[in-house]
Amino acid sequence: MKKSATIAISVFSFLLTIIPEQQFLRIKLFKSISDERNIIINRVLFLFVLMIVTAIIYKIVVSIKWWRTIKGRNYTIVVKYQDIFEAKNCKKVIPFDECYTVEIGNAPGEIKLGSICGQYLQKYPITNMQSLLDGIQLKSKGKSMYQNKEKYESGRLIPVNEFLLLSFAKLDKDGLGRMTREELNECLSVLWTEIDKYYGQQDVCIPILGSGITRMDDTSLMQQELLDIIIASYKLSAAKIKKPSKLYIVCKRTDDFSLNRIGNYI
Repeated sequence: MKKSATIAISVFSFLLTIIPEQQFLRIKLFKSISDERNIIINRVLFLFVLMIVTAIIYKIVVSIKWWRTIKGRNYTIVVKYQDIFEAKNCKKVIPFDECYTVEIGNAPGEIKLGSICGQYLQKYPITNMQSLLDGIQLKSKGKSMYQNKEKYESGRLIPVNEFLLLSFAKLDKDGLGRMTREELNECLSVLWTEIDKYYGQQDVCIPILGSGITRMDDTSLMQQELLDIIIASYKLSAAKIKKPSKLYIVCKRTDDFSLNRIGNYI
């Protein structure tokens, strides 16, 4: 209402400069009072109607808008509704688990086909993940709780053409992806440094990390809250994508998510 009222008042002020005063006398609501008072009444009614119309139009525009831009002194973030695989001319971050699992299936320790990682592996099968790890000399950070597999620090990236493969969710003994809020923030801190290393003066596109099947152990974080955490972490990071390149965060339309509520949880 505040934004639509501001717009309406600005439009009203402009119209007063181009609409002759006599136009507001075309309809006399109160013939018993002076012309000057009728003009004042008509102008007030005109402003009231203009505010209602502006509020309706603003509501419609906001409901169909599919992106939002957040600018700072040395960064630009664009949050938009989009499939990450449809993003063009940018580096795309694809979240894997901490072990860089490449097997697709329904078992707890396998990558689900409907996930971003599953879609990537279906489009671009990886037959030798170890060669990719060796290619950038990414060292193991020990053993995972799941089947004692080699694990890698959350936030590390493997560049593969226009994609950046992200070590993300930690695995429990059953192979389920789990993270705490603190672990998420640590991962993001590493991720911004890695993006700075690999973005190559291109835009970078990431999904809302943690909004898929990864379980957040110490709190219940919805897509809206996770987005605010990601944005806040990026703002605080010293490692940023230099302008004119931008960070794109892509997300899905859901009933409990709105681009207009960005920042409400931080």
